[in-house]
Parts: sequence; structure tokens; C-alpha cells
Amino acid sequence: MELTLLGTGAPDGLPRHGCPCAACAAATGDAARAATALLVDGALLLDLTPGPAFAAARAGHSLTGVRQVLLSHPHDGPPLEYPAGLPAPGRVPDGRELALISGHRVRAVALDSPGTGYEVTGPDGGRLLYLPPDGAPAGLTGPTAPALPYDLVLLDVVRRPDALARLRAAGAVSATTDVLAVHLGHEVPPGPELHRRLAAAGARAVPDGTTVTVGEYHFVPDLPRRTLVLGGARSGKSVEAERRLEAFPEVVYVATGGTREGDPEWAARVALHRDRRPGSWRTEETCDLVPLLAAEGPPLLIDCLSLWLTDAMDAVGAWDDAVWAADGRAALRERTAELVAAVRATRRTVVAVSNEVGSGVVPATASGRRYRDELGRLNAAFAAECEHVLLVVAGQALALRG
Repeated sequence: MELTLLGTGAPDGLPRHGCPCAACAAATGDAARAATALLVDGALLLDLTPGPAFAAARAGHSLTGVRQVLLSHPHDGPPLEYPAGLPAPGRVPDGRELALISGHRVRAVALDSPGTGYEVTGPDGGRLLYLPPDGAPAGLTGPTAPALPYDLVLLDVVRRPDALARLRAAGAVSATTDVLAVHLGHEVPPGPELHRRLAAAGARAVPDGTTVTVGEYHFVPDLPRRTLVLGGARSGKSVEAERRLEAFPEVVYVATGGTREGDPEWAARVALHRDRRPGSWRTEETCDLVPLLAAEGPPLLIDCLSLWLTDAMDAVGAWDDAVWAADGRAALRERTAELVAAVRATRRTVVAVSNEVGSGVVPATASGRRYRDELGRLNAAFAAECEHVLLVVAGQALALRG
């Protein structure tokens, strides 16, 4: 089964007409995208893009063989252009299957939002799933659940990463599934950042006019097993770390800060972090990281190493100058080495957050300078074991490694 993407953009395209935003300003050449529309084997057209005949011609195809046009957008979606010579667009009711004379079978997939998703099976047995903008599948269990992973999935990865997480949890997306991001609008980050963010979710984006063969292998960089995200206060480092795992189900969020009775400002920070995490994630409040790293299980998001170090320094009395000079230094270095060794040996996916303090004001006290120095050493040792290291500045992630 062969699929041509006549468009890969949001309903109003990218760039959006008259919009001065950075994403629209950068959307030139291959980054410019018409509304998403898919041509399957020249016989089935899913959704309509402005000027579909010209879009098909630019991709080296004709629409003369199209036998069925199906719409996925909500009934009150954007206005559509109905080109002469094409069959009247229609919609398959949820759960119903349509058999085409071309040998394709189309089943409508129920969503958690208005619109219709389509599962298409080709004459060769290849299977794809296409979801409309802002759509995520509903009812992925029971008789309507896919028996096998799809060969190709096309969905709104940027705005609905949870849809990809649901598909993974249900076994509908596996390591062999080609995940293509579509419905890309001016909410996407400009330039290469889009492709970096999609790769972290195990997805990719292609230019308008691209033809892909369903079931054909396409290289997508694997999510690194170990990632360290560094940044200053309010840099966006925690958001970046969460974003790297939001398309995956059953993440274990390891909160090293614990609770602080009588501190409403800390409670508000904790609540903010908790509210923006996906509901399927589980939270562990602990600084005992080594057993978690040694155990089998879903990905770990550790936030953060700087608070882990605070707890470790408390445990060995490292704040006291005399204790530090006696045996506190050796005890802390032993704890740090144990953590770094666990990171090296772990088989789990790990995304860890830490503060980058080397560019800040020099602390006025010996204990403060000690903490700064030890955090710098911990960050360097942890980073040495990671395939991917990021520095977040003003919400922008800069790749230092990987």
C-alpha cells in the first residue's frame, strides 16, 4: 500500500495567512505545509487540501482514479473545496467498515473528540491509522482493539502526544510502527526543533508531496536510554524533561523533593508539577534512586538531582566543616559514585533533571560553595553516562550531546 501526503499541515496550513509568529515566518520551502490530505494507492482520498489536483500533480500523481473521498474533521470543521470530477466526500460512522472496489477496507475509529479516525487495510494486508487534528482514539480495548500493531500511524503528535501514548499502551504502536506527525500548524516550534522534539517521541515529519510505502522501515532515532536535562531556575528544564516522555505510557515520576510541612510556596510548586503530568504517570517521592535504576520497569523521570544531592549531604553531615573534613567528603563521594554506577548499568529509560549552577553568583558561605562544587561534579559524572545531554535556556533546549 502506497500513501502520498498531499498536505501535512493544520487545517489553515503553515504558514497561516497574515500571521507574523516565528513558526510561520520560518515555514518556507519544505517547511511550508498545506492542510493534511492523504492519497492511498491513487484510489482513496482522506480529507481535502486546497487545490488537491495541483497538490497531487506536484507529487507526480493524478486524482482521476480516486473512487472514495472520506472526511475526518468534525462536521463543523473548516470549509472545504470540492473539486469537480471527484466523488462526493462522505464519512463512515464510528465502528462501521467500508469495502472499496479497489480492495481497500476502511473502518471508522471512535475518538475522544469530534471527528472520525480511519483504519485502512490495503489489498496487500498493510494497515495504517489516520487521526484528525486534536484527535485521540477511544475504546482501544475489547473487540474494537487492534489485534496487531499498525504499520503506519498518522496523527497530531505535537498537540496530542497522549494519543500516541494510548496507542502504545494498547499495543497498537510498537517499535516497528512508522509514526508520522501531521496537522502541523503554527503552534509547532520553528526550524530543526520540531524534528528534534518529534524524534524524542519516536515520530518524524515529512514534506508535503512525500510518498511512503506502508510497512517499509524508516529510521527514526531511538529515544536515548539516558538523558540529562540541565538548566537554571525557571529555565523550562522540567517541562522539557516531561515533554520527552509524554508520548509514552506508564512513566514513573520520581520526585526527590518530598513534602515540606508549613511551606505553602513549596506545596504550590509541587501541585503545579503534578497537575501538568499525564494521568497515567505514577509518582514516587524518594531519594533512594539506586533500587529504582536497578529494577525493571517503565521509564523514569527523575526531578531532580540537585534535591537528591541536598538529601545526600544532609545524610552524611556534609554541611558541617569539621564533618566534611573528617569523613563527610568521602561518604558523599561514595554515594555519588553508587548513583553514577547505577545509571551506567540501568536498563530502564531515564530522563533526569538537574540545576546548572556554574554560571551563578558565588555563594557567600563555605557550605554553599561546597554544594555548588559537588553539584557540578555530580552533573558532570551523570552526564558522562548519558547518551543525550541538554541545556535549557529561556525555554530553548540546546543539545550538548546526542
